[in-house]
Amino acid sequence: MSKEISMQVIKRLPRYYRFLTELENNGVDKISSTKLAETMNATASQVRQDLNCFGGFGQQGYGYPVANLREEIGRILGLDVRHRAILLGAGNLGRAIATHLNFESLGFQLTAIFEKDQKLIGQMLRGIKVMSDAQIEEYIQSSDVDTAFLTLPKDSVEPLIDKLYALGIRNYWNFSHFDIARKYSDTVVENVHLSDSLMTLCYRINENKKPE
Repeated sequence: MSKEISMQVIKRLPRYYRFLTELENNGVDKISSTKLAETMNATASQVRQDLNCFGGFGQQGYGYPVANLREEIGRILGLDVRHRAILLGAGNLGRAIATHLNFESLGFQLTAIFEKDQKLIGQMLRGIKVMSDAQIEEYIQSSDVDTAFLTLPKDSVEPLIDKLYALGIRNYWNFSHFDIARKYSDTVVENVHLSDSLMTLCYRINENKKPE
């Protein structure tokens, strides 16, 4: 079913999940499409269309049950399936990600961290001892891992991709600028370009300053 649904809709699902979590934590039991749209700065029509892609979850005149809708969206996103992941790169970005993200609530379990900098090897992050990147192959071969988080610069990632792919890793959360999917078309890659996001912010700020 997901193949028939546009990525624009899929990319909005985490926002629904996040806002519904906040509503549930605030004790809200049910919400109309109009109110949910206001919360998300969207339109009621878009909310209904998005949710109808998955069968629809509301009742006419009643709205959406917040807890149930949150649970269903979590199931659609696959958050009830725990993917075992490794993190490559224990520098500033890798440390921030390992320390501050609640992977378990986002569908992942971080099982190992690798680094080539000898000064960082042996340190503890999130209760995990940072290992040498020379141990990657041995670890993957002996562990049930299907995902790699890459917080390395492009020139460091490129020589690692062939090894990771050969070891069966097909899923990547990629903070580098290396185009993994271009080289291996059967991979699932979510690219995170912080510089792109910052340039987009710059554009929006400048557009907002222009006189109407």
